[in-house]
Amino acid sequence: MAETVLITGGAGFIGRFVAEELLRRGNKVRALDALIPQVHGDTDRPELLHPDVELIKADVRDGDAVARALQGVDSVIHLAAEVGVGQSMYEVERYTSVNDVGTAVLFERLIDHPVRRVVTASSMSIYGEGLYADADGALVENAERGIVHDGQKVWDPLDGQGRPLKPIATPEWKRPALSSIYALNKYVQERTTHIMGAPYGIESVCLRLFNVYGPGQALSNPYTGVLAIFASRLLNGQQPMIFEDGEQRRDFVHVSDVARAFADALTHPGIAGQTFNIGSGHDRSVTEVAQSLAQAMGKNDINPEIVGKARIGDIRHCFCDGALAAEKLNFTARQDFVEGLAELAEWVGQQTAVDNVSKARAELEKRGLVA
Repeated sequence: MAETVLITGGAGFIGRFVAEELLRRGNKVRALDALIPQVHGDTDRPELLHPDVELIKADVRDGDAVARALQGVDSVIHLAAEVGVGQSMYEVERYTSVNDVGTAVLFERLIDHPVRRVVTASSMSIYGEGLYADADGALVENAERGIVHDGQKVWDPLDGQGRPLKPIATPEWKRPALSSIYALNKYVQERTTHIMGAPYGIESVCLRLFNVYGPGQALSNPYTGVLAIFASRLLNGQQPMIFEDGEQRRDFVHVSDVARAFADALTHPGIAGQTFNIGSGHDRSVTEVAQSLAQAMGKNDINPEIVGKARIGDIRHCFCDGALAAEKLNFTARQDFVEGLAELAEWVGQQTAVDNVSKARAELEKRGLVA
């Protein structure tokens, strides 16, 4: 049954794809978005936003605007958030205000304008380090790393006997380990959604997104997804900058798959109150990804710069166990990674981007957030 859906943050990278997916399914879509310059540049309506989307330019912390946006709405997809682990560690007030207070404002207004279901974007960042197994096969949920061990840099977590731990796919039952303000914010958004949903008769679902990529990312935002950052560097003839030794492993999921997951989560029966991982189910090293993107962009002569330093708040390995989403949500990713990179490279080749990565790194170093 077609609905009117409000997407907070609906003019952003993921929001635009979610809007198109919902429109294809016959829904009406309204977007509430502050259009902050760091993400959107100077615009009153992003070119890539579908013309059939009704756009309300307003901050999610503006209760009156949120109340107006909720008029006549049947369900909500909550994407509005400041995004960036590194930046969250020094712009603490802004991140906490937009992410935590913004979510609180949304749910306060939902008390007076209840909807059938809210689906909120959470993040793999709440896990901190992913799940590991020790040399004896025992699972380790609380892996930590000291970076320096016996006077040497050791990027991977070790067990109590100094043996390397093996990273394995991270399921939803792994306890959170909040290692950045952004991770804390996303966990607050997630818990607020579930805490506020049931008492007011609103079904709540949260999706923990892994590394989302695809055409339309904010290439000039140095705190956005790692593939967009790499693409911006390569487009400007610069080396992708990789912290640590580049062997940290992540799960990259295409934005079209993520959009489908949100649209499915809005209507799938029997999932109220649940939280799901949304990833591709494949893990890759960051160096491998940078090299693959350079190849796709025809920049084979540009090798990544391995920084050999760690950012405070970063984790070593975390990739997706998607079994629960497959079982309960009937979701598995479909987009082939090589084909997805080719699509991204083609789109990037038609863009211009201001490379702000070095400036962002300098900001982190100035504050002692790079070790």
